[in-house]
Amino acid sequence: FLFRMFNDQFLFAMIKIIYEKLHYYERQNPVPILHSAAALADDLAEELQNKPLNSEIRELLKLLSKPNVKALLSVHDTVAQKKYDPVLPPMPDDIDDEEDSVKIIRLVKNREPLGATIKKDEQTGAIIVARIMRGGAADRSGLIHVGDELREVNGIPVEDKKPEEIIQILAQSQGAITFKIIPSIKEETPSKEGKMFIKALFDYDPNEDKAIPCKEAGLSFKKGDILQIMSQDDAMWWQAKHEGDANPRAGLIPSKHFQERRLALRRPEIIVQPLKISNRKSSGFRRSFRLSRKDKKTNKTMYECKKSDQYDTADVPTYEEVTPYRRQMNEKYRLVVLVGPVGVGLNELKRKLLISDTQHYGVTVPHTTRARRSQESDGVEYIFISKHLFETDVQNNKFIEYGEYKNNYYGTSIDSVRSVLAKNKVCLLDVQPHTVKHLRTLEFKPYVIFIKPPSIERLRETRKNAKIISSRDDQGTAKPFTEEDFQEMIKSAQIMESQYGHLFDKIIVNDDLTMAFKELKTTFDKLETETHWVPVSWLHS
Repeated sequence: FLFRMFNDQFLFAMIKIIYEKLHYYERQNPVPILHSAAALADDLAEELQNKPLNSEIRELLKLLSKPNVKALLSVHDTVAQKKYDPVLPPMPDDIDDEEDSVKIIRLVKNREPLGATIKKDEQTGAIIVARIMRGGAADRSGLIHVGDELREVNGIPVEDKKPEEIIQILAQSQGAITFKIIPSIKEETPSKEGKMFIKALFDYDPNEDKAIPCKEAGLSFKKGDILQIMSQDDAMWWQAKHEGDANPRAGLIPSKHFQERRLALRRPEIIVQPLKISNRKSSGFRRSFRLSRKDKKTNKTMYECKKSDQYDTADVPTYEEVTPYRRQMNEKYRLVVLVGPVGVGLNELKRKLLISDTQHYGVTVPHTTRARRSQESDGVEYIFISKHLFETDVQNNKFIEYGEYKNNYYGTSIDSVRSVLAKNKVCLLDVQPHTVKHLRTLEFKPYVIFIKPPSIERLRETRKNAKIISSRDDQGTAKPFTEEDFQEMIKSAQIMESQYGHLFDKIIVNDDLTMAFKELKTTFDKLETETHWVPVSWLHS
């Protein structure tokens, strides 16, 4: 019976009408005409009993005697007599006229935290409101402010209590919580909601941070998350929330300055072993990690990148201010940088992309000082130039990356990238990860994809019939992978991700070449059509 009744369309229609009527009357701010409808109905019934009973009177008496009508009138009286305005507690009788002016505040606590942190003033010992979390219950109430002195919580004096004990009292409180507060003298400047967005370049868990003032107020995030900064009032602890999060309440995160300072203190000194180089090269160039294990043994190949500032190793990744960006139809394509350890399959993926659409994708033509072979054409396999011109271009920082092999120079020039982009093609560039930071400019707007190897077990399984070529211009035969190659690949990938992971926009694990290519292609399609977060400096230079 109940099932049929609650599924009845007539009941649904009736409830909808009642709901709409209630909304209408709510907007009209209705007040009850009388508070005793049930008593009035009883008086009316008694009056009608003494009248001559015609059909209308009989019907009305029958209606007034029905239990559901009596119940309805009883509910009406209960609602009409109830006061819904908040009731403030009475002012204490023993307040000294000389005492500081106090505020009695009552907040209704639901499941969310109140959104305020407290601290003990070191000089006076008073409990002070340290910060108000933007969008939290305390902030929305507008009744509690930074600097207010807390005297009582639910009638319990807090002068002799530690902040942790007060937090425990609040945690155990249910429903309405009453605060006795001495307002702060200084006026708070109203803070507008932040329009600054940052990309997190590290993982953060407030529960593991011993320095955070209140773990419960902390905001956890992962590397690559986009955060909206709501307040930077505190130099040490910013307030932020995840971009797009419907919850208005902000959480605490370490400020950029604070995080940089403590990460720099933790970071071990990086020792760079010098490699033997020709006297012709400038000593100010950074070394690349392109050497594979075989090349390191023979010391035949070495690649370098353009001159960088001397503080590369001191860079501490914390946050980067970002802004939404979407490529317009008339704009050049973004440069796509592919990064990965030797043998991971980066060249195979790049080749598959080129074959898939030769009109859409392009690669740079490298420069070399070696002699042109009979089957080669200038500007196709290589751009052939003299050693003097090559060295002049090196001095003028025209190379993204360059190196020497068998007494000949090889390099990738900045102009070769521009040449591909000028043809309205997506330029696929394969460089060492430390080179990426020099390409992160408004001109190129690079999108960096890290091709990562799977587990060593999967490498043994999937690469057992594959072969590896260690050097870039090697005419020798490729050799099968060895166990040492697999370990080298895993170790190299870990170093790359650890030191340069904050520069990667996308990580693709090349477990299966077909699946990795599919993921790569999907990434490219999204890159050209969807909105992405890019450093704000790219669009406001």
